[in-house]
Amino acid sequence: MKAVKATGTKQLLIAGVVTDVCVAFPTLSALEEGYEVFVVTDASGTFNQTTRDASWSRMEQAGAQLMNWFSVGCELHRDWRNDIEGFGGILAKHLPHYANLMQSYGAQQG
Repeated sequence: MKAVKATGTKQLLIAGVVTDVCVAFPTLSALEEGYEVFVVTDASGTFNQTTRDASWSRMEQAGAQLMNWFSVGCELHRDWRNDIEGFGGILAKHLPHYANLMQSYGAQQG
């Protein structure tokens, strides 16, 4: 936690190998330390759905905000129109519906 404190940030994105240990433990510790924590729910896993759901519930009740990789990426990026070839291009390659959105916007703009 010393290295994190040295950055001066008050917001953390947390993901890990195992949801109920690698994610839950640092999330709960960071929340106790006063950090705003965003857990990337689809960037870790665990042994079964019951364990996953219990872990998410525990973290959420403690104050963590649960997000998925797509919402994290879009929130950090803010507006794909400013970087169509960059992050917008990555989204378009992997999410056909997002590519349709981008093409529709482009067609309307002329």
